Amino acid sequence: MTIKGALFDFSGTLFRIESAGEWLRAVLLEAGLPLPEAEFERLAAGLERAGALPGGARPEVVPERLAELWAQRDRSAAQHRAAFTGLSREVPLPDPLLHDALYDRHMRPEAWHPYADAGEVLAGLRERGVRVAVVSNIGWDLRPVFRAHGLDPYVDAYALSYEHEIQKPDPRLFAHACEALGVGPVDTLMVGDDRHADSGATALGCTVHFVDHLPVDQRPDALRPVLDLIDRT
Repeated sequence: MTIKGALFDFSGTLFRIESAGEWLRAVLLEAGLPLPEAEFERLAAGLERAGALPGGARPEVVPERLAELWAQRDRSAAQHRAAFTGLSREVPLPDPLLHDALYDRHMRPEAWHPYADAGEVLAGLRERGVRVAVVSNIGWDLRPVFRAHGLDPYVDAYALSYEHEIQKPDPRLFAHACEALGVGPVDTLMVGDDRHADSGATALGCTVHFVDHLPVDQRPDALRPVLDLIDRT
């Protein structure tokens, strides 16, 4: 087997979202709504427990009224927004408009930070002639994030769940990515952080390599073994 294509998850694999505190503080600053520090900390912690930040911590509890929506959240832009703003509304904020402002904030490129070795690894794959696709469960277009951080030139295709109305671990989303690359699944490596969602690629015959979903400063080089793996095939 020779690896000719590499599929990468987005959140927790190539990029990490800002912290819940940074997220809330940026929105409050833009809205001109200063809060006492103790109140700010309480709200940030509440939003994190609620799982309201896409790409952040998972909800400690999904309210029953949101359970079905939550399970299908990545199948459309509308479902994704409704699921996450629904979770954020579990935490009363000073202005109800902040819930949509928070959702909008998480889609901005400045809210995302690439892992330190992401550019090096993607560039290394390009040098080796390995075609690359991003396969993500998501409800919005992440291409601007890659462009803003200078990584888009290394990506040949994107397979986004909301564009296909299919979410991982459904093998069809991975199949779309392989087809876009023109590479067979048995010659493709999937790199992700979600053992459940990203394992769906194995149903097609892809090899799967996992990394841990950690803050950027705690994971400086977890992607580099991907190049070693490619070189051994």
